[in-house]
Amino acid sequence: MAYAHHNQRPVFVAPNYHFIDPRRLNSSIFFVPPPVNYINPDFLPVVTPPGYIVNHSLLIRMDEERSLSLLKFIESEGLVPSPEEELKRIHVIGKLKQIVLAWIKKVAWQRRFPKQQIAATCATILTYGSYGLGVHGSESDIDALCVAPCFATIAEDFFIVLRNMLASMPEVSEIHCVKDAKVPLMRFKFDGILVDLPYAQLKVVSVPENVDILNPFFLRNIDETSWKSLSGVRANKRILQLVPNLENFQSMLRCVKLWAKRRGVYGTLFGFLGGVHLAILAAFVCQMHPNTSLNTLISSFFKTFASWPWPTPVILQDGMVPAAIDATETRSLMPIRLPSSPHEYCHSNITRSTFFKIRSELLRGHSITRDLSRPKFDWSGVFEPFPYAKKYTRFLKICLSASDRDELGDWVGWVKSRFRFLLVKLEEVQGLCDPNPTEYFDADSAEPNVVFYWGLQPGKRRLSYLEEVEDDFLKSINNGYQGPIGRIELSIVEASDLPENMEFDKGNGKGTKACWKLADYNKNRTPVFSQHLPNYFVGYVATNGDPQYPSAGD
Repeated sequence: MAYAHHNQRPVFVAPNYHFIDPRRLNSSIFFVPPPVNYINPDFLPVVTPPGYIVNHSLLIRMDEERSLSLLKFIESEGLVPSPEEELKRIHVIGKLKQIVLAWIKKVAWQRRFPKQQIAATCATILTYGSYGLGVHGSESDIDALCVAPCFATIAEDFFIVLRNMLASMPEVSEIHCVKDAKVPLMRFKFDGILVDLPYAQLKVVSVPENVDILNPFFLRNIDETSWKSLSGVRANKRILQLVPNLENFQSMLRCVKLWAKRRGVYGTLFGFLGGVHLAILAAFVCQMHPNTSLNTLISSFFKTFASWPWPTPVILQDGMVPAAIDATETRSLMPIRLPSSPHEYCHSNITRSTFFKIRSELLRGHSITRDLSRPKFDWSGVFEPFPYAKKYTRFLKICLSASDRDELGDWVGWVKSRFRFLLVKLEEVQGLCDPNPTEYFDADSAEPNVVFYWGLQPGKRRLSYLEEVEDDFLKSINNGYQGPIGRIELSIVEASDLPENMEFDKGNGKGTKACWKLADYNKNRTPVFSQHLPNYFVGYVATNGDPQYPSAGD
């Protein structure tokens, strides 16, 4: 999910990426690698020993073969959905649009609008994230934004009226209302597909189905929550407009996301890169090399960002001149500008530890892919799962448990949203830490549980102060959480004591979306009546002491 923070120091990037050799830039702006012999219109180096004559046609053929083998690898990994799966997602989006249209007309009727206005009133669904960019896989969820007119409120109309309409449908299950997040949303399954549905309210009386969300007219005077909700949609749309070759971009982004997940550098809650970060980085490389193969794009990705002079921001060529900000402003270790505004940057939880891990993995990727002349190249090495058990001798074990699975899902989601606090605290007391984003479970525990294993820097003293770290973290996660509090236990585990049946280094762990509820929907339910239509019953809410944003009930 993308939302922007302001006051980030931007840097203007040269306007023509197509013909820029990064090695010719001033060394104070860009790292200059040692000179090598190379041939390639996009300045990718080909290392050649003395006296060796480069066969240009052979290199072109090898480049084509490596691109073809990578496309086959993508397909074999299940990164491209089948036609049946694609049709199912299209059906889900179509049904959601119908539901939202019926919902907004119901809300307009509750406001006692004239019949002509009710008939003309519209709301819509806009997709973003991996689905919006066309890089979703067979198991991907759908990020869909509900965009509605000014009279539809988030508290009553979205979280109660629309929530109840969805709950009444047989295709919909497992609805959660996530109201305490920076971008409030509903999360549910529709025909078995997980859907994230945030909400944005525009200052218009009707939202057309094909609303141009980049048009400043629709963005005037909107509230902060709506602005954050729209941020991801606007970034997606702008990226699709700016990439020179959409098919190459999509194939490249699928590969980059798989690499990030396999190498343990994907997940904003853990301080790593998120989907929007990788999309912008991939688009940047596509702009630099608009007419090259997939193999060259992947090689260029690692080469470019392994030597990128962070914290110089990555800025897409979009025709906008960045706003000048104080050069001392450093809000992020890896600033990446959203391509929809000159002063908005991707939200980031990156810390010293995760920055080090990301840079290390970029350098590794560059080392593997840099030599275009290497025969019998195997892409599986690039995507090999990160060997945590071989890399670290000690781990911080984080065990989260609850009395039932529903409470566990809410508890885990909430704790994960506070992981940055724990990571920074660990950096203060013991040095670098590698937060493995993969979720495991303890089969020996009687309670439903989720376990994380974070690699600890070797050579550091043992965490005799672990109890203090745990106490501080508990204070952080207990502040603001209104659901049933689960259990959390921190402990130090030696690599030799890791469970053998865990498949720790095979990259098979499943991640879950952060999700929590603000109250128990089945207790203390209170009927709610419309504020605009006397005696009209809206639905039930679970009383949680917050009259402005009550939790939606059944």
